[in-house]
This record gives sequence, C-alpha cells and structure tokens, in this order.
Amino acid sequence: MSNVIVVPTDGSNGSIKALQYAIDLAKKTDGEIILLNVQPNFASPNVRNFFSKNDVEEYTQMLADEQLKTAKGIMEEAGVPYQAKVRTGLTKVEICQETKEAEASLIVMGYRGLGAVAGVVLGSVSYGVLHDAPCPVTIVR
Repeated sequence: MSNVIVVPTDGSNGSIKALQYAIDLAKKTDGEIILLNVQPNFASPNVRNFFSKNDVEEYTQMLADEQLKTAKGIMEEAGVPYQAKVRTGLTKVEICQETKEAEASLIVMGYRGLGAVAGVVLGSVSYGVLHDAPCPVTIVR
C-alpha cells in the first residue's frame, strides 16, 4: 500500500479540520495527500436542453475551484506533496472509487454532524464511506 491520504473537501470548516489532521499525519509518515472535491452530475436531460456540455463542465470546474481554494492554500503553506482532483457523481461513491484507484492507505474526512435521524433521511456521506471504503477511514469532528 502506498502512503497516500485521500481528503475529501468542500471548503467547509469540517473538511478544513480534517485536512489539518491529514497534514499532520502526512508529515509524520512522509505521505502525500489527494484533495478530492466531488461535484454533482448536472448533466440531466433538462440541463442539456438549456446548456451545452462545455457550459456544464465550466460551471462544475468553477464550483470545484471555489471549494478547493482554501485547501490548496493550506497545502501550499504546509509543504506536503499533494494533488487536487475533481470528480463528478455521488459523493460517497466517488470518494471510494478515487481511493481504490489511488491505492490510498487512508481517508480522512470531516463529520457533518447531521445527527442520526437526519443522516437516515438525507443519507450520510461519512456513513456511506465508512461502510464502502477499501481502507481505514478517519472521521474528524
């Protein structure tokens, strides 16, 4: 296994706390971080009626850049090797898929704190990743 840590980030405070935790781990183990941003798939039939594929891709990239901006700045200051990646689809599925493809040794992610009832109704990304991940998962509260 490689010493790669996948850190899903959406720019939220929880994802930034998770990133800081992952940076500490990476420094101690000479690891590399993959900053992963997952965007929803906007390419529905209704969207395609009004926007070109290129417009949708540009919009998706704009959202991802916005959400990755703070994390990239933190990574630059930390001096830890990293890659920033953007995937499109269901968040928990894409996090697990990226982790498999990168042969990562760990996922470090923030906990949103939706609570048990909201998590059941809305679906919880962290819960889904915990159950489907190909490696250990650390949830940072």
